[in-house]
Amino acid sequence: MRFGPIGVADAEGALLAHAVHAGERRFPKAHRISADDIALLRSAGVEQVIAAVLEAGDLDEDVAAARIASAIRSRNVDVKPASTGRVNLHAAAAGVFTVDAALVDAINAIDPSITIATLADKAAVELGQMVATVKIIPFAIAGHLVDAACKILLERPLFEVHSFAALKVGLVHTTLPGLKDSVVAKTARITEDRLERSGSMVVDEKRVPHHAQDVAKAIAQVLSGSDMAIVFGASAMCDFDDVIPAAIRAAGGDVIRAGMPVDPGNLMVLGRIGQKTVIGAPGCARSPKENGFDWVLDRLLAGLDVTARDIAGMGVGGLLMEIPTRPQPREARRPNGDAVHAIVLAAGRSTRMGGPNKLLARFGGEPLIRKVAETALASKARTVTVVTGHQAERIRAALGGLDLRFTDNRDFASGLASSLHAGIASLPSSAAGALIVLGDMPEVSALDLDRLVASFVASGGQQVVRASHDGKRGNPVILPRSVFAGVLRLEGDVGARQIIESGLAGVIDVEIGQGAFVDVDTAEAMAEAGGVLQD
Repeated sequence: MRFGPIGVADAEGALLAHAVHAGERRFPKAHRISADDIALLRSAGVEQVIAAVLEAGDLDEDVAAARIASAIRSRNVDVKPASTGRVNLHAAAAGVFTVDAALVDAINAIDPSITIATLADKAAVELGQMVATVKIIPFAIAGHLVDAACKILLERPLFEVHSFAALKVGLVHTTLPGLKDSVVAKTARITEDRLERSGSMVVDEKRVPHHAQDVAKAIAQVLSGSDMAIVFGASAMCDFDDVIPAAIRAAGGDVIRAGMPVDPGNLMVLGRIGQKTVIGAPGCARSPKENGFDWVLDRLLAGLDVTARDIAGMGVGGLLMEIPTRPQPREARRPNGDAVHAIVLAAGRSTRMGGPNKLLARFGGEPLIRKVAETALASKARTVTVVTGHQAERIRAALGGLDLRFTDNRDFASGLASSLHAGIASLPSSAAGALIVLGDMPEVSALDLDRLVASFVASGGQQVVRASHDGKRGNPVILPRSVFAGVLRLEGDVGARQIIESGLAGVIDVEIGQGAFVDVDTAEAMAEAGGVLQD
């Protein structure tokens, strides 16, 4: 293939490298120039174009991509039509994707013009999800390169989606004083949600004391009518002969692996009794967030064997979330006040107010959101970013003239989590903490915010700092950088409470008085706080 400037008179059959205008006619990139096109281009005064000219033996990008994709040996994968030199491949079933990495590397080493990209090996996929793409970089490539790729691909299967099987699962919960029934019930619900996409279901559930013999008996009972048992311990495994591994052995089984190099998920136990699997779930599996338990469970539901060696090989990529409760380097640099950046949440729809936007209510002659923003600006926070959404233009107008940053949450209708996403994502990489300030809290002062910042700095910047009053949690809060990733995974109308109470970071409560509780969600609360609603 020849590429570069070419006279229009000699361009018949060439492929345009860039869009070209000829009067009112626009020829798009990759358009193949015809004899009629040449006449039109010349009449418009275009004498030269940048184009690709195919030579003997060359293949058009779409033809090349389609040939390579058709040579791929796979299972449960749908191949889409070629377009702009690309063929996308999608999962024909929900399951676990496996790929021969050496074969992918061999294709990509043939020539830079041929590329194959895939999901990671052992990735869980949904029906219809893209799992791989074949892309030809130039407009055309030499046919012998495509032949070389096809020859390699015909050697052995490249990838496969191992479809999930619908299994019957038995749950065993161990109990200790202090473990709430609500925690056990929530754990069961979350587990059922995890099983749902495979069509699997919980068919039996037992609650027993946290003793090896009791657990062994319960495992045997649930396995009598199920394909797999999952045990949730009231206390985390702290030794390889602890209750859950000991119970698996007492029930006549073998412990395949206790502990895994995935965090969260370190304390998982995998065993087998006869032909049936027993998983001792780590404590993080009580949360819907991805952890090492998911990796093992998905593979088992897809019919893949999981060995001790498989689990030992999960360390690379196994750090799923920073764990601030682990020992930190002794010389870690403490953040200063400048490392805390404020985020004022002002995207909500004020649905409980019955119409008016509460953030535009007047307090002492100025809009509530301006009062709150001025408070944040007067604090020791390095910057103040306002997250807008509902009636964004009115909110910005109310804040005119203030030294603020803005970020717009276009998904504000989905709930509070999306505003937290927008705010956290807008912070500079130097931010050690995010001071989350609700836009409807008129009685929080700059002094209150400074007390939170001072406590955050004094603690080393690794803990959540939360406003409180009379021992009860309130707002605002400072979130350390270590939990930002967790915040970005929140969904729906939920705030950071789930992250705060997850144990990912310690929590320091700072007494700031009644202002920690005073927000104005309703017309009655607004009137009591001294605000006057506007149309």
